[in-house]
Amino acid sequence: MYYVYILFSLKDKKLYTGFSKNLEKRIIQHKNGSVKSTTNRRPLILIYYEVYLQKIDAEKREKYLKGGNGRASIKIQLKNQLSKLNYKYL
Repeated sequence: MYYVYILFSLKDKKLYTGFSKNLEKRIIQHKNGSVKSTTNRRPLILIYYEVYLQKIDAEKREKYLKGGNGRASIKIQLKNQLSKLNYKYL
């Protein structure tokens, strides 16, 4: 299985979207600073994930969520959670 996930940075109050075959391992990598793109944005918390059977579907979904329409739709979907976290781009 493949996972598309969204992390929230408690430091800069921004989102990070990624995908992985092993969600648990990837989250640990993010949290311990092994991922270059998030190492300076820690601490991070997992706020959302989706599961896909096919890698191509996860890749397409990640790309969509990183784009304008996808980013907007996920913010609407997670509005209450993001509000509680003081997300600054609502």
